[in-house]
Amino acid sequence: MNTLQTINDVPVLMCAAEGEVIAGERDALDCIGDASYQGAQWVVIPAERFDDGFFRLSTRVAGEIIQKFAQYRVGIVVLGDISRHTASSSALRDFVRECNRGSQTWFLADAGELTARLTGPTA
Repeated sequence: MNTLQTINDVPVLMCAAEGEVIAGERDALDCIGDASYQGAQWVVIPAERFDDGFFRLSTRVAGEIIQKFAQYRVGIVVLGDISRHTASSSALRDFVRECNRGSQTWFLADAGELTARLTGPTA
């Protein structure tokens, strides 16, 4: 069950850890539609909800999903430990670092990091 939370006056749709695997654009559009319906500016998706292809940049799945969120002006947060993916891919590590410098897509370890980001100057 997805729930809408407000963190520092920012409406955030928190997706449940259990649920459909997010494997492509159609799944992203479902999340974006739910976020728009509920008035959320950000969607937080647990890392375990993503298909492993998302973390292999050569598949272009991550790019397609993130592009959809950017197109609809909804921020996306991949929440949780992705170290098993970044440990084996320097390209993914670089991608995560670049995303985290921006204001559209973040890869964060936990809800505390999310709160800090939405409270800080980058929000």
